[in-house]
Amino acid sequence: MSAGLQDRAQGKESAAGLPRLTRELRNAPKAPVRMVHLGLGAFHRSHQAWYTQQAGDAAQWGIAAFTGRRPDAALALAAQDGLFTVVERADAGDSFSVVGSIIEAVDGADVDRLAALLAARATAVVTLTITEAGYLATADGGFDAAAPDVAADLAALRGTGRPVTPLGRLVLGLAARRAAAAGPLAVVCCDNLSHNGTVARNAVLGMAGAWEPALAEWIRDAVSFVSTSVDRITPRTTAADLEAVASACGYRDSSPVVAEPFSSWVLSGEFPAGRPRWEDAGALFVEDIEPYENRKLWLLNGAHSLLAYAGQVRGHATVAQALADPACRHAVEAFWDEAEANLPAEGLDVPAYRAALLARFGNARIAHHLAQIAMDGTTKLRMRAVPVLRAERAAGRTGAAAALMIAAWLECTAQLPPAQDPLAAGVEAANALAGTERLRALLELVDADLAADAAVVELIGGLTGRVAASPAPG
Repeated sequence: MSAGLQDRAQGKESAAGLPRLTRELRNAPKAPVRMVHLGLGAFHRSHQAWYTQQAGDAAQWGIAAFTGRRPDAALALAAQDGLFTVVERADAGDSFSVVGSIIEAVDGADVDRLAALLAARATAVVTLTITEAGYLATADGGFDAAAPDVAADLAALRGTGRPVTPLGRLVLGLAARRAAAAGPLAVVCCDNLSHNGTVARNAVLGMAGAWEPALAEWIRDAVSFVSTSVDRITPRTTAADLEAVASACGYRDSSPVVAEPFSSWVLSGEFPAGRPRWEDAGALFVEDIEPYENRKLWLLNGAHSLLAYAGQVRGHATVAQALADPACRHAVEAFWDEAEANLPAEGLDVPAYRAALLARFGNARIAHHLAQIAMDGTTKLRMRAVPVLRAERAAGRTGAAAALMIAAWLECTAQLPPAQDPLAAGVEAANALAGTERLRALLELVDADLAADAAVVELIGGLTGRVAASPAPG
């Protein structure tokens, strides 16, 4: 049994005798399914599902949510009719609310159900939280046709019809929609990628075009790809969280999610078949999303990655612990200075955003674990550190603070157990090398052009070990 399942089992035992959270218990009717989500996990439930619950027309918009490679989350939620508790964790205490917008929780391997839902004319929106690595993208945001997962999915699409990646499954579902003449819909990317709607479009068209060019043409005409910036810190749920819900709410919930009170959703794009009134919950619809994307990717996500790598090297386990370390705090502030220099001065209120991030990161009641943030480093650094480093150097500055994030990652790969990464084999092979050769090989996995720049290699090499060598806190 996995650690997560053990936590849930312990929570169930402590809540013995309490009723299970179900729609009958809460008198929660089901909305018709008009949305499909790929990537059922804690963040989707604390964010897109939560926003849909808060919409003024929520009674018209139910979600069918599909897991990724494992069915666990679907099995747990299905036993509760899709209901779950959101625990908003603030310094002053917890608040609890039940979200019922997920009507179906489905194993991602059930591609027949996915195809049936996407072939239904009532389905208007597909949202995605499949992680940055799930788009099988190249460094410039294009489609990586050479990726092993692409070849495997294309073979499945041409044969068994059972692709294993979310991207392949989405393409199969869109093919079913075209065959059913069910009309247009919107695909909404909710992952932390710059220009994420464009990345999603490139990925879908790349996979579809490699399988059936006519399908790609239909997608170009019938499917809109909406770009978003999403924000809500959502740490992993623990056994203590299950017990807190049972004690405060008087029912057993195997699948609560803990989140900070803050949430943000900025969207840009068309919804040809309609959408929920997410603006009722505070979502913002804009024409130009790039400044909002960059503010969030660089200031929040970039700082998270910097704290994840520098903090772990210095022995910390959570964001709050790392931020309390003056060496890590100084590194974050320096990186923010570089990022802010490359953001528009108007409209974003960056100083207030930075101040709010310090308060959010410092919330010790949100145990946001650095090891979780550190996953998929090669992909995340490409989006969070590299753009700031490039912009700083193009402006005639060193970009040392952004380079320090990459240097801290280099230290983590050498000192800590291997983290999940789409290029894990390449990281392992690079770490078998030594000196500048190792540095170049690791940097090549993040950005080939930077790896070929002798000045950048020298800069990062000189910074490697800097954070670990800083005086210990206290």
